[in-house]
Amino acid sequence: MGGGKAASGTGGHRVGDTAGRPPRLERGRSALGPALELVHTGRAPTRAVLTAELGVTRATAGAVAAELEALGLIRIDAKPSAASGSQGRPSHRLSVADEGPVALAAQVHSDGYRAALVGLGGGIVATTPGCEIIDPDPADVLRSVVEAGVRLLETTGRRCVGAGLAVPSAVAEPDGTALNPLHLAWPVGAPVRQIFTDCVREAGLDIPAFAANDVNLGALAEHRHGAGRGARDLLLVATGHRGVGGALVLDGHLHTGSSGLALEVGHLTVNPEGRPCHCGSRGCLDVEADPLAFLTAAGRAPDPGGSLLSQARGLMAMAKDDPDVRAATALLIDRLGLGLAGLVNILNPDRIVLGGLHRTLLDADPERLRAVVADRSLWGRSGSVPILASTLDHNSLVGAAELAWQPVLDDPLGALSGG
Repeated sequence: MGGGKAASGTGGHRVGDTAGRPPRLERGRSALGPALELVHTGRAPTRAVLTAELGVTRATAGAVAAELEALGLIRIDAKPSAASGSQGRPSHRLSVADEGPVALAAQVHSDGYRAALVGLGGGIVATTPGCEIIDPDPADVLRSVVEAGVRLLETTGRRCVGAGLAVPSAVAEPDGTALNPLHLAWPVGAPVRQIFTDCVREAGLDIPAFAANDVNLGALAEHRHGAGRGARDLLLVATGHRGVGGALVLDGHLHTGSSGLALEVGHLTVNPEGRPCHCGSRGCLDVEADPLAFLTAAGRAPDPGGSLLSQARGLMAMAKDDPDVRAATALLIDRLGLGLAGLVNILNPDRIVLGGLHRTLLDADPERLRAVVADRSLWGRSGSVPILASTLDHNSLVGAAELAWQPVLDDPLGALSGG
């Protein structure tokens, strides 16, 4: 199964083709990566903006854009157009190539797994239905999700630049081991990056493979393509299917600490007399503000055969008609607000993005949550920190793809020529 490597279709050119191509850059080659990242993140919608952002001449920016188009990565509109209300010279619009290469993204969580193909710009090209069966053997799970991704590649015929995996566990660096995959029943210290790499190779894909924590990857995706775009110091807090995770982007870069274990926000205590936590403490955010906590607070027994996140979201939609659900919603908002206030005091972010069930809590009563954060945090009182809902439905998948795209963003010519 060589679906990723053998696939053609990178905007009409394959690396190494010479027919119909402009001469390769001699000057401005070092600008290829920065230029591609600007288009990838939507910060250079036109060639004029690209010229200004790169700080190069119009000729050099034009040559850089042409080279990226020849590589099948971006598209340059044939006719220049002026921006709405603009008085300046019309400029060619830039966009990611519609039929360009993709990254294979995989996500595993306590309720199942999903594979997707993600193009430049963070757009999901194709995705599998979510699988709701998780095997205690990580190799079996990762082999299944990779095989599902390969079927997508075979169906679409797209070239694949790399594979990325999002897991609900801290992933230690540099060895890529999952230190606490408790909700997956996987062994502590499972070498998930190596297992994932082996599964990718077994599937016949000669591409680089990466793995990281799902919330970290969600923050990376939201910063580049979603609600966190433009933030300098972005805090993401989310609960998906079980537990609570957090991630921090500092000055545009994901902060993972000295060994990849930073921002274990789930173990902030928000209720000293609360539920026992698997970390040995009590009342941690992890067990006081996740979907299971909400269902329990509302007096509902969870359906063991269904997604806890879906159950919690469905129940929260009944808040107007059910006093128990309203009370549970208010309780979780207060618990989450206490945790966010502590993080604001320590980190002083310029933006907070909430994902998973926390996004639904924000939508349910945004003023209550913002008031709790403001009342309990020094910086919240002195200067309001924007609290926003995540805007990417599958941000961890998009973030996993960002891992695979990064070598191409760093060196488009080298990464694709090596493919």
